[in-house]
Amino acid sequence: MRPIVTLILISFLAACSTSQQEEAQNQDNVVSATFPERAKDMVMYEVNTRQHTPEGTFRAFIPHMERIKNMGVDILWIMPIQPVGIEKRKGGLGSYYSISDYKGINSEYGSLEDFKALVEKAHELGMLVILDWVANHTSWDHQWMTEYPDFYSTDSLGNVVSPVEDWSDVADLNYGNEAMQQEMINDMKYWVEGADIDGFRCDVAGYVPMDFWNKAKDSLDQVKDLFMLAEWDEGKMHKDAFHMTYSWGMHHVMNAIAKGEMNADSIDAFLTKDKAKFQPKDFRLQFTSNHDENSWNGTVAERFGDGAKTFAVFASTIQGMPLLYSGMEAGLDKRLRFFDKDTVDWSSLPLADFYTTLFELKANNEALWNGEFGGEAKRLNTQDKNEDVYAFLREKNGNQVIVILNLSASEQSVTLDEDAPKGNFHDAFGEQMELTGEAINIAPWGYHVLTNN
Repeated sequence: MRPIVTLILISFLAACSTSQQEEAQNQDNVVSATFPERAKDMVMYEVNTRQHTPEGTFRAFIPHMERIKNMGVDILWIMPIQPVGIEKRKGGLGSYYSISDYKGINSEYGSLEDFKALVEKAHELGMLVILDWVANHTSWDHQWMTEYPDFYSTDSLGNVVSPVEDWSDVADLNYGNEAMQQEMINDMKYWVEGADIDGFRCDVAGYVPMDFWNKAKDSLDQVKDLFMLAEWDEGKMHKDAFHMTYSWGMHHVMNAIAKGEMNADSIDAFLTKDKAKFQPKDFRLQFTSNHDENSWNGTVAERFGDGAKTFAVFASTIQGMPLLYSGMEAGLDKRLRFFDKDTVDWSSLPLADFYTTLFELKANNEALWNGEFGGEAKRLNTQDKNEDVYAFLREKNGNQVIVILNLSASEQSVTLDEDAPKGNFHDAFGEQMELTGEAINIAPWGYHVLTNN
C-alpha cells in the first residue's frame, strides 16, 4: 500500500505545485503588463495640492484619496510639489510652475515623508501617481542660475530671458547644453527612485526638444516602467517618449459648440483631421477643465452653461482618457486663484455620482477603453442632417456603446442611420431603451449612453 499512498501524495503535491505555478504566472502577467497597456481603461484626476484643502498639504489630501478612488479614478496627477521661486514672484505664493529646486519639497505642502506617504497610500488603493514636471524653465533664484549660468537661454546681450514675455517669473533653460540635460534627467530619476512615482505629466512639452524627451525616457525606463503624459497636441510626441497627449483641439471645439460658434458637424471635421495626425495606439487626454482652463478661461459653468454635463459625457466616452480636476465633483463654481491661496468648497458633492457613473461605464465597457484598446467612434446620424445632435457608436469585441447628445438648448429629434444597431439597450443614466430605427426625441442638452451589456 505504501507505494500507492506515495504515488497519490506525489500526484497531490504536483497538482498543488502546478496550481501555485499557474497562480504565480497569472500574477506575473498582471505585473508584467507595461504602459500603455496598463493604462488601457484608466481615468485621471488632477490634484491641486495648494487649493484642494483648507490646509493645502499632502497629509490633508490623503483622506480624500479613497473617495476619489471609489469614483473610478486610477491615476493621480499631482501638480508641481517643489519650492516656488521668490525672485520676480507673481502674487503672494507664486506660480506652481516657477520651481527653485527640482529635488526640493514646497514646505507649504509638507515634507518629503508626507509626499511618500501620499504615494504609498495611492499604491495601496491601486492608483498610480504621476508628477507634474516643469522641464522648460526654472525660477530666477534656482541654484543653477548662479552655479551654472550657461544652463539658461540668453539674448544677444547675454541676458537670461523668459520663455514667453508674459512668463516673467521664470527663466528659459538652454537645451543646447548637454550637461543641463543630464542634470534634468538626474532630477527626474530622483523622484522615481526616492518616492516611487509612476510617471510624469510634462509641462509645455513641445517647448523642449524631442531629443531630450527620448533620451530621458530611455534613461528612466532603466529604473521603472513609467506612464508619460505630454502637455502638447502633436503626433510626434508619441513616437518614443510619450503615451498620451492633450487633445487641446477637441477641448476648443467643445467650448466653441457651447458658445454657438460651431455645431456637432465640427466634431466630425476635427476627428477626421486628428486621425490623420495621430496613430490608433496614441492615448489622447479629454477634459472639460484643468488648472489652466479653470483659472484663466473660466469655470465649467461659465464656459459650457447648461451643457456642462453633456460635454462631460462626451469627454468621457469619446476616444481618449477622461480627466477630472480638483473640485469638479463638488461642482467647482469659481476660478481658483493661480498665485494665491484659494480653497475648493467640499460642503457637498453634487456631481460625484455623475462622474462615478461615467468612470464605471468606461471601466466596464471595452469599447470605451483608451487608444487601440477601445473602439473608434463612428457617427450614427450622418443621414439625419441634424447638426445639433451628435450620436456615435464605439464597438470592440462585441461590446457596443452608443452615445446620443443634444448639443443645443432646444429639444431635438434625431433619426439614426439605417445601419445603426437596433434592439434593447441599457441607458447608464436611465432605464432600458429600445432602438427601433424611429426618431428619438431628446431634451435640451440631453444625453443617452447606451450599452449592450
